[in-house]
Amino acid sequence: MFARRNHHNDSFSKHRASKSISTSRTTKRSFTDKHATTSRRMQSSKSSFTKKPTAPPVGSTSPTHLTSPIVTLVVGPEARLFAAHESILAHSPFFAAICRGQFLESASKRINLPEELPEIFSSVLEYLYKGDYYPRLLQNKRRNIWELEDAEAGSGCESTVYHAGLSQMLLKDTMVYCTAERYGLDELKRLALRKQGLQSGIQCSTILASARYAYANTPETDSKLRAHYLALIIRSRATFKRSGTMQMEMEAGGLLFFDLFVAMCNHVDDITSISKSPRTPHSIR
Repeated sequence: MFARRNHHNDSFSKHRASKSISTSRTTKRSFTDKHATTSRRMQSSKSSFTKKPTAPPVGSTSPTHLTSPIVTLVVGPEARLFAAHESILAHSPFFAAICRGQFLESASKRINLPEELPEIFSSVLEYLYKGDYYPRLLQNKRRNIWELEDAEAGSGCESTVYHAGLSQMLLKDTMVYCTAERYGLDELKRLALRKQGLQSGIQCSTILASARYAYANTPETDSKLRAHYLALIIRSRATFKRSGTMQMEMEAGGLLFFDLFVAMCNHVDDITSISKSPRTPHSIR
C-alpha cells in the first residue's frame, strides 16, 4: 500500500504511591455485612464490564482496533482506493465526524477525498496504523542523534513528491504537515516538522515552491512550519541570493516574502543589538 518513490535532486547546502494497609482488630461479620459486601463486588464487576473503553493511542494494533468496520476511501482525481478500520480513522477529528454519520454513506462506508494526493494520504494512513511513516525517524545511539531511515544509503529518502496540480516537486514532509493540519493530527504535524529539519540536498526551487505551498495550506496563526522556512532561507541566504528562482519568486510577491523581510529585519536588529551591547571589561591583574 505504501509504495516507495525516489527522486534525485541536485544538492543544496546542508543546513539544516504504594498503598499503606492499616491493621485492625478482627471482628466477626454478620450475614448482612457479608451480603452487602458481595452486592458491592457484583456492582463493581458489572460497572467494569459496562464502562466505555478508552481509545488506544495512534499506532496501536490492539484487537479492538482491528475488529471495527472497514471504511473505503477514494483518494485523488484518479480515485485510488484505500481501506482502513473505522476506529483507526477516528483518531482524526476530521474522520471521526464523518464516521459518526454526518457525511458517510451508511450502506457503503465510503469516503471521497478527491483533493488529496494518494502518496501523501498513504503516509497519513501509515502513521495512524504504525505511529510513523516512511522514512521512519530512528535514533542513532552510537552518534546520539536522530536520523531518517535509509539516510546513509543516499537514496533521497522519498524527500519530494510531484504535485500534478501545481506541476512542481514539493517536500513530502511539508505536504504531510498540511494534511495533518486539516485532519487535526497535531502529533503528526510535530513528526513531519522534525523530519523536514533533517532533510538536506534539496534544490532551491523545491524549497521555495514548498514554502509557498505551506503558506497556502496553513492558517495565518501557524507558527511552526512557516517559521521553519523563514529561518531556513535566512540561514542559507548566500545560496538563495544567487538563485534565479529566488528572484522570480520575489518578483511574484506574496505574504511569504513580507514575512521574510520582517524576519530578516529582526535578524539584523538582533545582530546590531549584540554589537552595541556594553562589553565586560577585562579584570585588572
